[in-house]
Amino acid sequence: MLSRLVLRAAPAALRSLPPPVAVGVLHATRPLHTSKQHLAPLPPLPEKGGEVRHGLIPEEFFQFLYPKTGVTGPYMLGTGLILYFLSKEIYVVNHETVAAACILSILIYGIKRFGPDVAAFADKLNEEKLARAQAVKNESIEGLEAAIEQEKKEQWRVEGRSYLFDAKRNNIAMLLEANYRERLLTVYNEVKKRLDYQVAMQNLKRQKEQDHMIQWVEKSVVQSITPQQQKESIAKCILDLKALSKTAQATA
Repeated sequence: MLSRLVLRAAPAALRSLPPPVAVGVLHATRPLHTSKQHLAPLPPLPEKGGEVRHGLIPEEFFQFLYPKTGVTGPYMLGTGLILYFLSKEIYVVNHETVAAACILSILIYGIKRFGPDVAAFADKLNEEKLARAQAVKNESIEGLEAAIEQEKKEQWRVEGRSYLFDAKRNNIAMLLEANYRERLLTVYNEVKKRLDYQVAMQNLKRQKEQDHMIQWVEKSVVQSITPQQQKESIAKCILDLKALSKTAQATA
């Protein structure tokens, strides 16, 4: 009677299970997924598992049966299933049952006695692994940040390259202008020297001509004067000087 009731209520119980429990049960009957995996980000795994009773039975199972059967419902269900398996001889008690009970007792004692120490040791190893992974991650992040900063600096340099090229073009233009003006000054000085030379040559030629003309005139005049004219001229000059001296004495 109890077995038929359990088998008849199983489908309805599966349909009314909460989503986490129902999904876990239904996945056991689904075929293996063979399609291509999607590279979507996976949610982080929980650090701690859900609550269980007696180290095996999920708390959701008790919460599911509590509104219908109360507090003792799950225990009565489990007791009924055990009695059903034993009464129908689905499970036969033999020496393996005693061995399984002994092994289970030893496992429970080992878990209770050494479980916290093993868990602490495992947590320590896990923390060390996480610390190493975090250190590698931090180093990678620092390296990438340094690379980003270097790339930004290179981009800034590329942006400033136009200003540098403009400055170089201006410098080259100034050098060309200075060279052009220097050549103009050189040409001006050379032309001025040649013009000054021509002017000096003309002035020298004119001076020589004037000197030659003066000498020729003087020579001609001197040659045209006779000795008698010279004597008369000297006498005339002496008389003029005497007259000037008398005038000067009279005035004084």
